[in-house]
Amino acid sequence: MKENGVSQQDADDAQSTCAQDKASVAAKKAALETARINLDWTTVTAPISGRIGISSVTPGALVTASQDTALTTIRGLDTMYVDLTRSSVDLLRLRKQSLATNSDTMSVSLILEDGTTYSEKGRLELTEVAVDESTGSVTLRAIFPNPQQQLLPGMFVRARVDEGVMEDAILAPQQGVTRDAKGNATALVVNKDNKVEQRTLETGETYGDKWLVLNGLHSGDRLIVEGSAKVTSGQTVKAVEVQANGGNA
Repeated sequence: MKENGVSQQDADDAQSTCAQDKASVAAKKAALETARINLDWTTVTAPISGRIGISSVTPGALVTASQDTALTTIRGLDTMYVDLTRSSVDLLRLRKQSLATNSDTMSVSLILEDGTTYSEKGRLELTEVAVDESTGSVTLRAIFPNPQQQLLPGMFVRARVDEGVMEDAILAPQQGVTRDAKGNATALVVNKDNKVEQRTLETGETYGDKWLVLNGLHSGDRLIVEGSAKVTSGQTVKAVEVQANGGNA
């Protein structure tokens, strides 16, 4: 037998109040979750590992989500990129050397600002896809491990690309190489008939006080390193060998 303890109206009101309370609880839970999310956003976590720079703001300062000023800058220092500027001619030579040695990457060494050699070797990663028309140069990028974080962003260094072993390479003393009016490297040599010849050279890198000569000199050539202002091309001379840092006249 069914019995009604309260009136139908009271029962309907109670059910309505219960539904409203459930909705209110759900809304409060949603508000709580939103508050938790907002609270999490008050703790800024770094998206990368690295070293933090000097902060742009101080504790207690008001910041917003879309402000122009960054809180700080984080830099990853475990691996560093070094950009090198080389002439387009050097780039062509590097590529030829890479093909000749069947090497996909070339080793790069660094000289730091204090003149010391950086302990880690880097490798040539990529080159810019275009040559600067105003300078005829192209940017190359090398990557270096930086376990001691000795390299810092913005640091000035000198880089040397290891081009491998060049068979029968010739190093000519710099005092024996001059430039003509067009900027071409030239040298005076004494031929087998003891006559002076002027040669146009193609030079590469410098190694200490010597030029790497890619073309224009041959093994056995006698390069004039002293008294070149006193002789002219075609003149017969008596060559005297000199010993200066291993160089020959």
